[in-house]
Amino acid sequence: MQTTAFCLGVARGCSLSCLPAARPAGGPSWRWQMRRTLRCRQQQAPAPEAQHEVDDRSSKNPCGFYASVWGDFFLHHPDPAASSQQQTWMVERVEELKKDVAKLISSSNTYLERMKLIIALERLCLDYLFEKDINAALKEIYGANVSDFDLHTIAIWFYLLRKHGYKVSSEVFVKFLDEDGSFMATTPRELLSLYNAAHFRTHGEIILDKVISFTKVSLETKLPYLEGSLAHEIQCALEIPLPRKVAIYDAKIYISTYEKEPTMNKLVLELAKVNFNLMQRQYQQELKTTTRKMCRWWNNLQVHSRLPFARDRLVECYLWMLGVYYQPSCSRGRIILTIVIYTTTIFDDIYDSFGTPEECELFTQWVERSFMSGWDTNVARVLPECMQYAFGKIMESYEIIENELAPEEKYRMTYLKNFIVDLVRNYNKEVKMREENFIPISVEEHLQISARTSACHLLACTSLVGMDDIATKSSFEWVSTIPKSVQNLCIIVRLLDDIMTYEREQMIPHVASTMDSYMKQHNVSIKIARQKIQELKEESWKDFNGQWLEPDDDQPRKLIEVIFNLTRTMEFMYNKDDNFTNCRNLEDTIQSLFVEPFEIVL
Repeated sequence: MQTTAFCLGVARGCSLSCLPAARPAGGPSWRWQMRRTLRCRQQQAPAPEAQHEVDDRSSKNPCGFYASVWGDFFLHHPDPAASSQQQTWMVERVEELKKDVAKLISSSNTYLERMKLIIALERLCLDYLFEKDINAALKEIYGANVSDFDLHTIAIWFYLLRKHGYKVSSEVFVKFLDEDGSFMATTPRELLSLYNAAHFRTHGEIILDKVISFTKVSLETKLPYLEGSLAHEIQCALEIPLPRKVAIYDAKIYISTYEKEPTMNKLVLELAKVNFNLMQRQYQQELKTTTRKMCRWWNNLQVHSRLPFARDRLVECYLWMLGVYYQPSCSRGRIILTIVIYTTTIFDDIYDSFGTPEECELFTQWVERSFMSGWDTNVARVLPECMQYAFGKIMESYEIIENELAPEEKYRMTYLKNFIVDLVRNYNKEVKMREENFIPISVEEHLQISARTSACHLLACTSLVGMDDIATKSSFEWVSTIPKSVQNLCIIVRLLDDIMTYEREQMIPHVASTMDSYMKQHNVSIKIARQKIQELKEESWKDFNGQWLEPDDDQPRKLIEVIFNLTRTMEFMYNKDDNFTNCRNLEDTIQSLFVEPFEIVL
């Protein structure tokens, strides 16, 4: 590698044009210095005949990542605001239907009818329109006398209340357990509601462990003989139980399912379709805005040509972060989260797929100094041009984020930058582990580093950055301590990632996974290690559920819910595959959510 010597900040051999010039008034110093550094580097480049070796890494794609499926599709997608007459009608129609549906919540004849309606509204992504009505209904439902409820009704009661943070006792299921250890549930629908409810289990709730063991086997046995929407719902629940599902990802499918249910209400169905189309229009506009912002900095998103070793996944990043908060009022938060996870993916791939250990060490120092004390040109000069290009664009992307914040919110950037520095330091530690073929002696030791390289502590902080004033300075101090809920998020994601990517990562030099550590610690096969890591993930979900029901920290429930939602998105992204990396798996979901509206006759 060619290195450059410095004296008093000026490179030897530079022409006068490389010497410090007047800084543009008001311009960010790091960008001005970056341009000067690149110009010096170009002028100092040796003649081709003087080069002993050509570094062609920046033209290779060692991991075989797909190019972006969507490119600039949403940048040129027809502007949803064009049909303003239809937009106005839909907004007005939603307001009319809201009044009628609110009456349904309060006038339901039975607890079961009311609970089913609330669950339907949540799965249709309409619940944000009825927060006060639902909260009032939940208080009544919580105080209900459940002694006469059948098992199906108890399961729905338990599921709904725990979903909303009520710590109701799991002992309500004991009376439905017979002498043989089976539960008195016979129909697939009863089994499904019981199975879903039990996935809100916490440590020590043995009865819920029994529920899951019983219902899982029963549902798997019955599934081959079922068909239609119930069979589909059971299959999906066996993959991801309802408490861990992201409602917005399945909203359109569930609207079609709800339309065929015997208990379907026409007012609710119409509201779901009209509101979905309204939200879809907003998502299209946000995708267009985000793509335009990123195109401005990333040269029309030419990531695949400039950084072929990296995953170009802007639309997939937006889909991922949509699961954290889908509500129309959270637009800024979604855009900020999308930018952060997009740039974090570039960081990840630089360490995983491109940089040498020496380059990664220097790159880490560069990130530390640039984020903590300002742009450092000395380190930049000795790094490959594509690493300089990538980091320059990442810095500009964070400038986009800062511009989204009001003056009184700018303090949030300090917390965000601290998490980025922590992330790259741990990425660098993993590079050293990889180069030394180091396998931590236990999963616990492994997680000391790898839980943080999941980047979820960064995403947890970022999810607060774009929120309104419900996120206070106290909230950022809280998330900076990496509280238990965030720790569990990081662990769950690391274990999910290792389960789904183990075989692929064995094909290239890669840091040891938690499964390697488990095999080393217990001298077992990969099959057993995978099973045990899966069990450890389930134990982490129990920890997470416990935090949801009894949070240690005095933070608004909505902030904790954001962390919960972030964890749910991970189950979706790693369901049966690493769907983010293998982005073609997400095409149908993106098409359904962002491109295809429901047909509505005015």
